[in-house]
Amino acid sequence: MEFAAVALPLALGVIMFGLGLDLTPGDFARVARQPKAAGVALACQLLLLPALCFALVLLFRLPPILAVGMMLLAASPGGTTANLYSHLFRGDVALNISLTAINSVIAVVTLPVITNLAIAFFQPGDLSVGLQFKKTLEVFLIVLAPVALGMTVRALKPAFAKAMDKPVRIASVAILALVIAGAAVNSFDLLASNFALLGGISVAFCGLSLAVGYVVPRLLRIEQPQAVASAFEVGIHNATLAIVVAQAVLGRPDMSLPAAVYGVLMFPVAALFGLWITRRRAASAA
Repeated sequence: MEFAAVALPLALGVIMFGLGLDLTPGDFARVARQPKAAGVALACQLLLLPALCFALVLLFRLPPILAVGMMLLAASPGGTTANLYSHLFRGDVALNISLTAINSVIAVVTLPVITNLAIAFFQPGDLSVGLQFKKTLEVFLIVLAPVALGMTVRALKPAFAKAMDKPVRIASVAILALVIAGAAVNSFDLLASNFALLGGISVAFCGLSLAVGYVVPRLLRIEQPQAVASAFEVGIHNATLAIVVAQAVLGRPDMSLPAAVYGVLMFPVAALFGLWITRRRAASAA
């Protein structure tokens, strides 16, 4: 429990601080210049994905605690890894950065609400319903305080922020791997007994999230780079945040298992999706 209480929030803090080093107030304002693309991506993230995840949870018949863990993952905002994939596959990275920032702010409200509803519906054992004000405040501080610190550092010391960008990104990837490994070790027996079930729903959820994030904007005639950015923002969730909330805030390591499995499987799924987009773009050009 000491690991969950200290190391996990610290790990997430480093990742969110790295995000803050990449942000300026102009990133938030940029959304106003692309309201349609941003609005569609946010609607997919906040409305379609929880409904999609809920349907998958019922379809796969997850145990209650794992069902809530999946809904917690669905309520988490896009991860910083989305920016990397968007860059690799020619998406609008600036839109990704803006969406990640706004999603992180909105998640302070939506994540407790969705988690509360999931707990009330699935009733996983003796877990108290909802994230009370104190715990909501914890989520707020875990998510936004390091982002604000990173933005402040960038504003005051832009050269330092630029020099630290690459090291912090590398550290974030390493920390993400350690967080996922730690979550798996903490509940190894439960993970081993449920991996096949969690693997299937994780791949399905990631693949469908990427598809929704791409297809919906394209159907609404949003340009290709913005649709690619939306796909990765909607399809790649902040698994670290879900693990931190499950273990450090709610005190349930077993609830973090869906995010731990998803955190491993999302990388190859997102890469395959990016290759599909690339081939589709090449075929259209030909």
